[in-house]
Amino acid sequence: MMLTELKPNELARIVAIEGGHGLRYKLALRGIVEGAFVRLISSHGPITIEVDRNIVCIGRGIARRIRVERV
Repeated sequence: MMLTELKPNELARIVAIEGGHGLRYKLALRGIVEGAFVRLISSHGPITIEVDRNIVCIGRGIARRIRVERV
Protein backbone atom coordinates (compact mmCIF):
# COMPACT_ATOMS: atom_id res chain seq x y z
CA MET A 1 0.00 0.00 0.00
CA MET A 2 1.10 3.57 -0.49
CA LEU A 3 1.65 6.19 2.22
CA THR A 4 -1.42 8.13 1.03
CA GLU A 5 -3.66 5.15 1.89
CA LEU A 6 -2.94 5.25 5.63
CA LYS A 7 -5.46 6.65 8.08
CA PRO A 8 -4.50 9.29 10.69
CA ASN A 9 -2.44 7.92 13.62
CA GLU A 10 -1.65 4.64 11.81
CA LEU A 11 1.89 3.36 12.20
CA ALA A 12 3.67 1.84 9.20
CA ARG A 13 7.14 0.79 8.03
CA ILE A 14 8.55 2.07 4.76
CA VAL A 15 9.12 -0.88 2.43
CA ALA A 16 10.23 0.87 -0.76
CA ILE A 17 10.64 4.30 -2.29
CA GLU A 18 9.76 4.26 -5.96
CA GLY A 19 11.85 7.02 -7.45
CA GLY A 20 15.25 8.02 -8.67
CA HIS A 21 18.41 8.92 -6.80
CA GLY A 22 17.39 12.57 -6.41
CA LEU A 23 14.07 11.75 -4.75
CA ARG A 24 15.64 9.15 -2.45
CA TYR A 25 18.34 11.63 -1.40
CA LYS A 26 15.81 14.39 -0.77
CA LEU A 27 13.71 12.09 1.43
CA ALA A 28 16.77 10.61 3.21
CA LEU A 29 17.74 14.11 4.37
CA ARG A 30 14.40 14.19 6.20
CA GLY A 31 14.79 10.70 7.69
CA ILE A 32 12.41 9.02 5.25
CA VAL A 33 14.31 5.89 4.26
CA GLU A 34 13.44 2.23 3.68
CA GLY A 35 12.95 0.45 7.00
CA ALA A 36 11.96 3.62 8.90
CA PHE A 37 8.72 3.70 10.90
CA VAL A 38 6.29 6.51 10.16
CA ARG A 39 2.99 7.65 11.66
CA LEU A 40 0.49 9.56 9.56
CA ILE A 41 -0.60 12.73 11.31
CA SER A 42 -2.73 14.41 8.64
CA SER A 43 -3.65 13.88 5.01
CA HIS A 44 -5.46 17.20 4.51
CA GLY A 45 -3.39 19.29 2.13
CA PRO A 46 0.20 18.09 2.18
CA ILE A 47 0.81 14.71 3.84
CA THR A 48 2.11 15.26 7.39
CA ILE A 49 3.98 12.38 8.99
CA GLU A 50 6.08 11.74 12.06
CA VAL A 51 9.39 9.96 11.47
CA ASP A 52 12.07 9.59 14.18
CA ARG A 53 10.16 12.02 16.44
CA ASN A 54 10.26 14.71 13.72
CA ILE A 55 7.26 16.14 11.89
CA VAL A 56 7.68 16.21 8.11
CA CYS A 57 5.30 17.50 5.42
CA ILE A 58 5.55 16.12 1.88
CA GLY A 59 3.44 16.56 -1.22
CA ARG A 60 0.91 13.99 -2.32
CA GLY A 61 2.85 13.16 -5.49
CA ILE A 62 5.91 12.19 -3.48
CA ALA A 63 3.79 10.35 -0.88
CA ARG A 64 2.31 8.21 -3.67
CA ARG A 65 5.82 6.92 -4.41
CA ILE A 66 6.40 5.65 -0.85
CA ARG A 67 5.29 2.04 -0.34
CA VAL A 68 4.53 1.08 3.28
CA GLU A 69 3.17 -1.82 5.32
CA ARG A 70 1.07 -1.42 8.44
CA VAL A 71 2.65 -2.46 11.72
